[in-house]
Amino acid sequence: MDRRDFLKTAAAATVVTSMGNRLSYGAAESFPYRTLGHTGEKVSLIGLGGYHLGKQSDEQESIRIIRSGLDGGVNFLDNCWDYNGGVSEERMGKALRDGYRQKAFLMTKVDGQTKKAAEQQLDESLRRLQTDHIDLLQFHEVIRETDPARIFGAGGSMEAALAAKKAGKVRYIGFTGHKSPDIHLKMLETAFAHNFTFDSVQMPLNVMDAHFRSFTNDP
Repeated sequence: MDRRDFLKTAAAATVVTSMGNRLSYGAAESFPYRTLGHTGEKVSLIGLGGYHLGKQSDEQESIRIIRSGLDGGVNFLDNCWDYNGGVSEERMGKALRDGYRQKAFLMTKVDGQTKKAAEQQLDESLRRLQTDHIDLLQFHEVIRETDPARIFGAGGSMEAALAAKKAGKVRYIGFTGHKSPDIHLKMLETAFAHNFTFDSVQMPLNVMDAHFRSFTNDP
């Protein structure tokens, strides 16, 4: 088995594991959870995305939605440094006050092209989210053929992520992509070459409409 076949097999095994029928439940046993990638963490089957929460006219409604979700058992929160000019992270940060941060598995993303840019974005995210650490930091929109080499290259954003993890600002590292499975595979190959294993890979798979901008059908 060559390296490419190995990576395909490993990626498929990860998907099967995460999409299987094995469920665990929270203390109230009222909400389903699954293990997230290689993290070993239990996250809710449904997550709360930060993008649209930053577009509402009523900030207090956004905060109520986040807190209601956390109270109901949803613990996975998705966000990104550039969502709505930072408003999405600011609102989520306000919602995570008063002990709500302890209920959340918090994920945000950076898309800085260099170590310096990624460091700045991460620090801004920490400030907006009003926390001292991000549970999962993801490299956002790995969509270009050159992205994997740039991220892992000297002075690349991976250096910023690893330094942040060592400093306790980040617990886990992953990436997202919105273009094609081939670029995802190239990212995994590049990581393999650098003896690095991503904790998670987020793919834009839409169970509601597989024909609209389909990640699987239109690579």
